Amino acid sequence: MTEDHQTPLLDTVNGPDDIREFSIEELRQLSDEIRREVVRTVSITGGHLGPSLGVVELSVALHHVFNAPEDRMIWDVGHQTYPHKMLTGRRERMLTLRQGGGISGFPKRSESEYDCFGVGHSSTSISAGLGMSVARDMKGGKNHVVAVIGDGAMSAGMAYEAMNNAGAMDSRLIVVLNDNDMSIAPPVGAVSAYLSRVVSSKSFRSMRHFARDVTRKLPRSLSEAARRAEEYARGFVIGGTLFEELGFYYVGPIDGHNFEHLLPVLNNLRDDEEEGPVLLHVVTEKGHGYQPAVDAHDKYHGVGKFDLVTGELHKPKTNTPSYTSVFAQALIKEAEKDEKILGITAAMPAGTGLDRFNDRFPDRFFDVGIAEQHAVTFAAGLATEGFKPFCAIYSSFLQRAYDQVMHDVVLQNLPVRFAIDRAGLVGADGPTHAGAFDLTFLTCLPNIVVMAPADEVELVHMIATAAAFDDGPSAVRYPRGEGVGIEIPEEGEILEIGKGRILREGGTVAILSIGTRLAESLKAADELAARGLVATVADARFAKPIDEELISRLAMDHGVLITIEENSVGGFGAHVLQYLAGEGLLDNGLKVRSMTLPDVFVGQDTPEKQYRIAELTASDIVKTVLAALGREDEAARPTRA
Repeated sequence: MTEDHQTPLLDTVNGPDDIREFSIEELRQLSDEIRREVVRTVSITGGHLGPSLGVVELSVALHHVFNAPEDRMIWDVGHQTYPHKMLTGRRERMLTLRQGGGISGFPKRSESEYDCFGVGHSSTSISAGLGMSVARDMKGGKNHVVAVIGDGAMSAGMAYEAMNNAGAMDSRLIVVLNDNDMSIAPPVGAVSAYLSRVVSSKSFRSMRHFARDVTRKLPRSLSEAARRAEEYARGFVIGGTLFEELGFYYVGPIDGHNFEHLLPVLNNLRDDEEEGPVLLHVVTEKGHGYQPAVDAHDKYHGVGKFDLVTGELHKPKTNTPSYTSVFAQALIKEAEKDEKILGITAAMPAGTGLDRFNDRFPDRFFDVGIAEQHAVTFAAGLATEGFKPFCAIYSSFLQRAYDQVMHDVVLQNLPVRFAIDRAGLVGADGPTHAGAFDLTFLTCLPNIVVMAPADEVELVHMIATAAAFDDGPSAVRYPRGEGVGIEIPEEGEILEIGKGRILREGGTVAILSIGTRLAESLKAADELAARGLVATVADARFAKPIDEELISRLAMDHGVLITIEENSVGGFGAHVLQYLAGEGLLDNGLKVRSMTLPDVFVGQDTPEKQYRIAELTASDIVKTVLAALGREDEAARPTRA
């Protein structure tokens, strides 16, 4: 309950059952209260504001009409589920949103029985929904399955693969297309709402079913002509010919903020016993009801904390640029010198920094939509013709295009450059967006060069190196967040492929870091020095090819070798161990310890807390070194001043 008690109706709602008998006026009031509560909550916690505001009425209508959790509701991508969470018993926990131990910013099966499918990546809902529908039919069930998918998510091939499959089956599935950006809908108004109500009604479907049975008795050519005439006639009036061709019964478009339009159609679809999949086209406005989010829907798609009244974002004051912005500026610098450099992203121009590249080189920038597989093979095609494509994709999203990376790029040794943002742990977005596996799944592939900068200066050098390297594919992976705050050079330096660097010379202990754990490695070396252990600290720079000369030197000159990376088991450390074993460098007593992310999905929290949980901090390095030396008892003792 809020302090000024602005949500009297919402205060009475503990679950969907409480709103099933609400009148339209009460549903409107409830929606207004939910909208205020979403804005208030996100102003405090940060999160996905615009998407959730856009589906308030749709969320209320679905829970008013359908009987969740028996009726399954799948939300795609899932960042629009704050109203859904409030309606399903989680309102009191909303201020823990995206925080350690709090509720997830996405649907999560372990969090609630109302979250029937975990979602964080897009375009999965129709496939999952079809699976649930077929399972229901096989078990003889009668419950409904509703998949809510956004227009952006409909740009991914997986959605069409699922629709193609669903359209060829008789299983009953309701897909709600939430259209807030594509402008694929004709004008939405009373006529469209009336037609949608008619074509979704049982009487119309029954008449259509009867007509279909009659035409089946006609010669095939006449039967097919009649079928197409009916579909195209409806398509001409209300749109949806594409979906009809995929085998869906299309209804819409209707106003997704108008209960007089939503409820009759949803009730018709719920009560209809016809077989086969249905697509309901709903038009909404992202950020609806909160003007700052409407005026700047990209900026308010996902936000940090902001002023509730003015909408002004609370940005921490810092002079340190983010790795994303450093990458963007470095790529622009290289593109100014080389007209063959292109920028490619999969629906994340702002998230990857390529919106700045687009501003500077609009003819050399390509946003292919939520289609990572296509992005990679598109880049491969460009590379065959002598261009230098930089494919900027989040680490966790690149996983979706792994076959294309292997088959279309690496196998053919094509010089596609991968700029892999959000490597390592990412904080509030949690495990669905953590870049925990890219070193592992990339370094096992032949031909590819894989780099990981220790700081923002190294990132500039690596972008220059990737731009100059034309002998095969390359990748640079870097984290979310800010750099360490060192001066960035005007021009990047081209690094020697596969060569690391030593930053500090020591004696018994060597720490070999890949990526931004270097700062923690240097802190650990300081603490070890205070304990009388002077450590060598090296920056590998390259996860592939590894610097065999550097590794051999560290192995032969030290008694303990620690490798550390912001990546899962099987990545850089595994390759170092493989090399050491193969060269016999483990035969004379060298103690090697590989520090990686733990073999679990690290939950949402601040990145600092996540890395403490993962035991990849300076103090953890010190403990690992002392344990390797048999001096575990010293770890709890304070160091000398």
